[in-house]
Amino acid sequence: MNSLLERFAHNKYRLTIFGLLSGASVICVALVRFRASQTGSSHYAFLIWNLFLAWIPFLIAYFTYTASISRRWLYIIVPASAFLWLIFFPNAPYILTDLQHLSNAGIEVPVWFDVLLLIWFAFTGLFLGMVSLFLMQEILRREFGRWFGWGFVFVVAGLTSIGVYMGRFLRWNSWDILGNLSEMVQFTLYYILHPTTRSLIFASLFTSFFLFVYLILYAFGHLLLERRTESTTIESTSQ
Repeated sequence: MNSLLERFAHNKYRLTIFGLLSGASVICVALVRFRASQTGSSHYAFLIWNLFLAWIPFLIAYFTYTASISRRWLYIIVPASAFLWLIFFPNAPYILTDLQHLSNAGIEVPVWFDVLLLIWFAFTGLFLGMVSLFLMQEILRREFGRWFGWGFVFVVAGLTSIGVYMGRFLRWNSWDILGNLSEMVQFTLYYILHPTTRSLIFASLFTSFFLFVYLILYAFGHLLLERRTESTTIESTSQ
């Protein structure tokens, strides 16, 4: 029993985050089901699938972070996991763009309900992505240094904005990389070499927003850590 409690204490924050995100996902699904029961419409049912896709990179990162603690598996699991994680990662922040469906809101329910429903989904997906990015950054920081880890974050932010744009406007999916790689690469290269005004503005704004949110959460987390360290130091000094 003591061993179990010690293990929980060591992983309590990871388990708490997992529990909170699971709870948020349950609420998201419940809101869609409630809306459907009241209106007889499955208008937002697709959000459940989008949320499921947002969980994939989180679970990959969670598993990779845990497995990489053992150096024996580091160079076997991490490269394959990182590749899969990067493929599916844009699905997490992609849910933010589902807010555009408010423009097609019907009269079945009050607008405020749809606003809150979409916010629940959007922020749950966004935080799933943020946590998974943090876990992957920590793996790289631990093995290759702080600057490599931050370089990874900035590259991922740029690639994510491209991935979200391709999903929202060009209608490509993550699994197309596995099943239709050649055509997708050609299509992507064409749009990179011949960007439109819309694609440039979207990529710039989305990358900036994504980085600002991530940096704020990262700084807040380290602010709490700094405060806890200061409290420990004060207690040690007073003793």
